[in-house]
Amino acid sequence: AERGEALAQFNLGALYAEGKGVRYDPREAVRWYRLAAVQGLPEAQYNLGLMYAEGGGVEQDYAAAAAWYRLAAEQELAVAQYNLGNLYANGLAVEQDYAEAGQWYRRAATQGHAAAQTMLGGLYEKGLGVPQDFAQAAIWWRKAAAQGHVEAQTTLGALFEKGLGVPQDYGEAAAWLRQAAEQGHGEAQTNLGFFYARGLGVQQDYVEAANWWREAAFRGVPAAQTNLGVLYEKGWGVRQSYSEALRWWQLAADQGYPDAQHNLAYMYANGQGVPKDYAEAVKWWRSAAAKNLPIAQHYLGVMYAKGQGVPQNHREAAKWYRAAAERGFADAQLELGELYRRGRGVPGNKVQAHLWLNLASAAYPPGEDRAEAVNRRDRLAENMTPAQLSEAERLARQWRPKSG
Repeated sequence: AERGEALAQFNLGALYAEGKGVRYDPREAVRWYRLAAVQGLPEAQYNLGLMYAEGGGVEQDYAAAAAWYRLAAEQELAVAQYNLGNLYANGLAVEQDYAEAGQWYRRAATQGHAAAQTMLGGLYEKGLGVPQDFAQAAIWWRKAAAQGHVEAQTTLGALFEKGLGVPQDYGEAAAWLRQAAEQGHGEAQTNLGFFYARGLGVQQDYVEAANWWREAAFRGVPAAQTNLGVLYEKGWGVRQSYSEALRWWQLAADQGYPDAQHNLAYMYANGQGVPKDYAEAVKWWRSAAAKNLPIAQHYLGVMYAKGQGVPQNHREAAKWYRAAAERGFADAQLELGELYRRGRGVPGNKVQAHLWLNLASAAYPPGEDRAEAVNRRDRLAENMTPAQLSEAERLARQWRPKSG
């Protein structure tokens, strides 16, 4: 290395960077990497760029990282091309440019770099810098998945589940999810558990669903924690236990997962596994409602309407019913229609009352709830003028649910 041999300088830098055979010294690593990099050794240029990107032995400097990555990338070092693509994708020291990112990912991907193949597939999935093309996404994800890349295996499984860019095939989806799940990928474990719970591409098996959700739950995946809690609540595939359901829902709720927050609130409101506590229920429903979970918004409206856990306030009830109703939640549409019919919390308005009762009638599946909504709507219509009824029906035809 001291005689100026670039490869030896690079190797010595790597020893200092890893603390192998010498004391760990990132500054010394940078010095040797630099000596090799200025001689044009692409591996040294890449490692020096990495040191700048991570702030190892030098002050963090993405512009310097980009410069060194580029030198190595232009010599077709795939990992440098991948990292340079990441800088463009994230707008670090360069202007964010998905098209440029895609070019660098593609150069690395064609050399078989699995992470680059995965990122290129993601650009095609979202249509970032390239035309949206699920078939192309599937091609690149399949290449990466075949190399064992867990993110690619998981996303490829999602394409087969939904039939995007590939024929819908639950069995194929489950096979790819299993490969990722067996490598400990939490999202894949969660999705595979869902396949077992629903019997999609595999024989329905709540025990197996519980096993995969438990694996992901221990990794802190809130969706898995929530689903595992449901199994314990119902006694499906596990011994029924409200305490275990509460434990898993609490863990997910503390991470801000709205479905778990709703489940926890419901348990407190009904005294299942815990003493009945309306105030605690309201706390969790309010948190989930703020994340636009319609069922939580509806129940928060119920609590205000009944004065449970909060002072009775029909105006607040109407506010939360409306939030859920606008997202297509039938129970909230029914309650909001009733408030307009009675003039409670909102000004009495037959047109608005009919609108929401009509929407609830359409949203409910066939059964008692739909029959009740239809009955209320039709009784109201008997006391409306033709002009009012025409306006209400016009509004119903034009109505579209909110998203998000």
